[in-house]
Amino acid sequence: MIDHITIAVSELEKSKSFYESALEPLGYRLAFGKEGVFWAFDVGGSLFEIQRTDDKPPFTRLHVAFRVHSRAEVEAFYRAALDAGARDNGAPGPRPDYGENYYACFVLDPDGYNIEAMINAPAQG
Repeated sequence: MIDHITIAVSELEKSKSFYESALEPLGYRLAFGKEGVFWAFDVGGSLFEIQRTDDKPPFTRLHVAFRVHSRAEVEAFYRAALDAGARDNGAPGPRPDYGENYYACFVLDPDGYNIEAMINAPAQG
């Protein structure tokens, strides 16, 4: 379970808009923040936070995986993220190298972070 992850972003408002759109199909919402400093999204009891970089690139690149409830949510996230400006980094599909029932997609957000939506459960119906 993720408590919170904070990443530095180059354009705070652009990233805020991106994540509001990309996370909406998963039912995740902006929780709180401080204009011009950071924003925190409630991602199912955990927090995903973005903060400004003061025009300095982040020291490290980061991968974040959002656990979802269905393969349909993986696909909805992927479509919404691409519509919000993400770049494809792996279309929705099985990832047998990660696990027998692992199903995921990967996108690169506006700053090039590798963002994943995944489920590790047998396909339903």
